[in-house]
Amino acid sequence: NKIIIKTYNIMDTHLLIDCLLVVISIIMLWKGADWLVDSAAEIAHSLKISDLVVGLTVVAFGTSAPEFAVTISAALTGQTDISIGNVIGSNIANIGLVLGITAIVGSISVSKTFYQLNWPSMMLFSIVLYYFLSNDNKLIFNEGLILFSMLLLFLFLLLRQAKKEAYLDEVNEALAVVSFFRIVVWLLIGGVALYFGSLWLVKGAIDLAQIFGVSEAVISISVIAVGTSVPELAASVIAAARQEKSISLGNLIGSNIFNIGSVLGVTSMIKTIEVTEPEILTRDIFWMIAFSAALVPLILIPKKHQISRINGFVLTISYGFFLLFIFS
Repeated sequence: NKIIIKTYNIMDTHLLIDCLLVVISIIMLWKGADWLVDSAAEIAHSLKISDLVVGLTVVAFGTSAPEFAVTISAALTGQTDISIGNVIGSNIANIGLVLGITAIVGSISVSKTFYQLNWPSMMLFSIVLYYFLSNDNKLIFNEGLILFSMLLLFLFLLLRQAKKEAYLDEVNEALAVVSFFRIVVWLLIGGVALYFGSLWLVKGAIDLAQIFGVSEAVISISVIAVGTSVPELAASVIAAARQEKSISLGNLIGSNIFNIGSVLGVTSMIKTIEVTEPEILTRDIFWMIAFSAALVPLILIPKKHQISRINGFVLTISYGFFLLFIFS
């Protein structure tokens, strides 16, 4: 009995340490991405680059920085299921959790860009990713190059469309004059936070998977995915709470596209990503495609061109069912 009690005490201690490690690493990823975006934005403004271009490029990179750091770290350490599971889980969380909660706080209007470019592009990226992985359960250099090239084409079309809707010569003069020392310091701090945050999150997730007896893919598609989606969740909920109706569905859709095109694209060009957990291709990726496809009927019902609070509840509850399903 003493041996059993001692074993449970050791497990409880390990569980507490791993949970703390995951929480700390998520905070580091969140703040690291925040500092990195601020530094990159200041560099862009000091070079007289417009706010619009900064938003379409720097912010898109910043919201995907945690996913990028975790995916690269996991791939380089041989945990490729965490790499692919993190991106798929993050894309599901962005729509089911982040968009769902944001819509509950305040309904979101949908622009024409959603139908013309953003949603079709997200579906195309998702289907192409499934096609590449279903061939040989791998994402190789050439496939990663294609995904990254598709991302560049998407950004080109996005910028071209933006030129028709707004002037590109609007520069925030307040941020155009910044201290070079400050930029470098925050850039380094953000990079270090992302680096160690990603390493610790991967380690903590692997340990949690072993303690609870579930696969690393399940942990990556749930715990890690939600953790790396914290920047999108925090920004969206705060903006909705402030009644800022400028919240754009395109931002979350763009993040999903960036996750596939940049995060998986660049990572697979550095190292081949192999899928060893069959559930990723027989279950999880279909959940990602289903959540993406469901946006169109949700936007048309009950009120056109708007994601209502009811839709938000539907998305959030659906995400809850998804978590229950993968853990069961």
